[in-house]
Amino acid sequence: MRFSPLPIGGAFRIELDKREDERGFFARTFCAEEFRARGLVTDFVQRSVSFNARRGTLRGLHYQSAPHAETKLVRCTTGAAFDVLVDIRRGSPTFGQWHGETISAENHLMIYIPRGCAHGFQALADATELYYEITPAYTPDAARGIAFDDRDLAIAWPLMAPIMSVADRQQPGFRSAVAAL
Repeated sequence: MRFSPLPIGGAFRIELDKREDERGFFARTFCAEEFRARGLVTDFVQRSVSFNARRGTLRGLHYQSAPHAETKLVRCTTGAAFDVLVDIRRGSPTFGQWHGETISAENHLMIYIPRGCAHGFQALADATELYYEITPAYTPDAARGIAFDDRDLAIAWPLMAPIMSVADRQQPGFRSAVAAL
């Protein structure tokens, strides 16, 4: 695996080291030793999948409040998605900044999202599926969100007229969300 730091502190793009031949390839998607050597979380306790039937589906921006803040390792197993993280860690040099990457079944990229970042994505193709490794386990009472279209963040979502849940459309703006942290 090749780890490339992203503009948000503690976040990484992870590229697979593929061993290819005429059959295809084999690659590790996780190695506790390699993660630990970089000071990254290795105790992912939950695995989840998000299937999105239609192109344009937008989920997020989601996070869990302390002490249940999550670290996530995200990859796209089918289709493609524009994956976004927002730094909500007070005192962080990148507080209030966002970063987006296209992850897909074709490019095999993974995104490591550190604790204290909100996360969301927009499906760029029909039948897009994202696979998550998360720690700690989901705590419903700690679930929070930020408006996907917050003007202060000005996230450049690639597709107009997103398909969203009512709950995601009703999330508070960035300033209101972080004031409650």
